Amino acid sequence: MARTIDDILAAARDRLARVHPDQAHAEMSDGALLVDIRPAAQRAAEGEIPDALIVERNVLEWRLDPASDARLPQATGHDLRVIVFCSEGYTSSLAAASLHDLGLTRATDVVGGFQAWRAAGLPTTGADDR
Repeated sequence: MARTIDDILAAARDRLARVHPDQAHAEMSDGALLVDIRPAAQRAAEGEIPDALIVERNVLEWRLDPASDARLPQATGHDLRVIVFCSEGYTSSLAAASLHDLGLTRATDVVGGFQAWRAAGLPTTGADDR
C-alpha cells in the first residue's frame, strides 16, 4: 500500500525528539551542530542564523556521515548532536530521520524551522537586517 507524504513525515517525527528554537539555541551554545539545509536562494530571501553550518539538503548525508570520504570536519562521530533546520520544519524532519538511518541517533530538527527561530527573536542575519 502506498503511503502519503503526511504518513512519511509522521513516521520520521516519531523517531525524533524535536526541539523548539530556544532549546536549539541553548544546545548550540553547548556545542550542538546547528545545520541549515535550505537552498541558497531561500537563505538569501529569508536570512540566516549566525554560526549555523550550511549543508544543502542534497548532500547532507555525505557531509555528516562519519564514514564518508566526503564528510565535513565537523562530522566527528555517530554521537554528534546535530540539529537540522529548514524554513518551516518539514524537510528538516525528513533529513534528521535520514541521519538517524546513518547512525546519528542524536540528530533532530527545529520545530517550525527558521521561521519559528526568527519569530522567537533569536539571532539572524541577512534579509531581516535591512
